[in-house]
Amino acid sequence: MSAATWPPVEHQLAQRAASARRRQAWRVYLGFGALLLGALIAAPLVGSTRLHLDSVLDRSTPFADNLDAQIFFIARLPRVLAAAVVGGTLAVAGVVMQALLRNPLATPFTLGVSAGSALGAMLAITLLPTWTAGGFTAVPLASLAGALGAVLIVYGLAQVRHRGFSTDVLLLAGVTLNAFFSALILLVQYLSDFTQTIRTLRWLMGDLDVGGYQPLLTALPLLLVAGGVFAWLARSLNVLALGAELAGTRGVPVLTVQRLAFFGASLATGVAVSLAGPIGFVGIIVPHLVRLLVGADHRVVMPASALFGAAFLMACDALARVVLSPVELPVGVVTAVLGAPFFLWLLIRKT
Repeated sequence: MSAATWPPVEHQLAQRAASARRRQAWRVYLGFGALLLGALIAAPLVGSTRLHLDSVLDRSTPFADNLDAQIFFIARLPRVLAAAVVGGTLAVAGVVMQALLRNPLATPFTLGVSAGSALGAMLAITLLPTWTAGGFTAVPLASLAGALGAVLIVYGLAQVRHRGFSTDVLLLAGVTLNAFFSALILLVQYLSDFTQTIRTLRWLMGDLDVGGYQPLLTALPLLLVAGGVFAWLARSLNVLALGAELAGTRGVPVLTVQRLAFFGASLATGVAVSLAGPIGFVGIIVPHLVRLLVGADHRVVMPASALFGAAFLMACDALARVVLSPVELPVGVVTAVLGAPFFLWLLIRKT
């Protein structure tokens, strides 16, 4: 029934409700945007060596002699930007994965992409520890290759004959592949020497020490592709949440949406893991907290999750740098400490 045929009172109420939702969404955007901006300014100043912004921006001292500016722009700002990129990416990938599998407990790592990426990185650390080509090191490239291999295996298993694309098989294949790749990772660690084992353990804990701006610039085109896919999917995911059959009756190309959601979320997850390792719980904490504020509309949840996910991981990384100062904790340890109780609470609440 079109809006023109509604009774006037009902039409006015619907318009007011829609206007209220838009105002709430913009308030959340502005709030998360301010939080992100504040984190972007404050996080590089936090660490074992405390910096002052006025010293960092002091132009009277040459950059080569300004130690605060060097620490800020060379050591910490790339790490903070990596936290923003990885946090926002994992948060949006979590939103898409939960919509695809229709499971609120799904994460970007549910379908084995992270485990495949980690296995590739472990093999590179063990077999090609010093390999570089054109400014690229072996670890992120092998990590992306491992993620691609996992995606192709899971997708191939999910292609069930006469049914097209089965999310149930997708989930089962992902869980099984996670366990298999985890076993191979343990085998690689067992065969590694002490130095390689320490390096692999640190990488598996989640490490934002990206070592400059080049890895972020390299990852940007792939993330833009994934972002374009997510933007196109937002409206369709709202309908898909009601069920594949109902979505099909409403004109949604279900198979296309499912495949794009799977490949888009997998691409985003693979890129994020190649940058910082498998940082857990961001993809489940952030989407649920955002939904509590803005509801379930993916057109709102996705950008809000990107903003809050970026700010959240920047805050976790700042905490990781100061909680045991001068020792820096892997950021994955902090997100696990915060995320595990939240996950258990969510699990109990949903059962």
